[in-house]
Amino acid sequence: MGYIAVVDYDVGNLMSVSNALKYLGFSAQVTAQAEVLEGADAIILPGVGAFPDAAEKLHRTGLTDCIRVQSAKKPILGICLGMQLLFETGYEVRPTAGLGFVPGTVERIQTDLKLPHIGWNSLRFPNPSPLFAGMDEGCYVYFVHSFCGRASDPKTVIAATDYGADVTAAVQKGNVFGTQFHPEKSGEVGLQILRNFGGLNR
Repeated sequence: MGYIAVVDYDVGNLMSVSNALKYLGFSAQVTAQAEVLEGADAIILPGVGAFPDAAEKLHRTGLTDCIRVQSAKKPILGICLGMQLLFETGYEVRPTAGLGFVPGTVERIQTDLKLPHIGWNSLRFPNPSPLFAGMDEGCYVYFVHSFCGRASDPKTVIAATDYGADVTAAVQKGNVFGTQFHPEKSGEVGLQILRNFGGLNR
């Protein structure tokens, strides 16, 4: 039986993601080793905090090239800040290069509502994706963020929500997926999303 690798680059709630996977019956390995990522069925890139700090910490692990190579071979899921790192450039604090998997930028949410955006919001699905197989529009998930992705190609946006403005909630480009919300904190809906992701390469 294979496993899902959770990337440990000193940013994010690794254990809650790992525990959610194990609850669903998946084997999960929290790791900062390239060979573990290479042997995984799928990879999750979590993240909490500021874009430039996370990008620097990820770069320091030496795993960025490995993640790029693996993205052509297996599913990768970025969660919250991990999703933001999938974009080309982030504009939090200062312009910082991301992984460049998803064309576009990460910018502050242009809303009159209070930031950070914390709480439960419903999803709509502008483009189909296996990540949301069996799920209905209007389901609720949990967000904590002030910045969000702005995709250059609308076809990469697989979920969106409203927070006084249109907010990109999830993206997909090939094998690469990202959720701005936290599926591991989103109850049964979030567990179904992780279940769908875990089944993509089986």
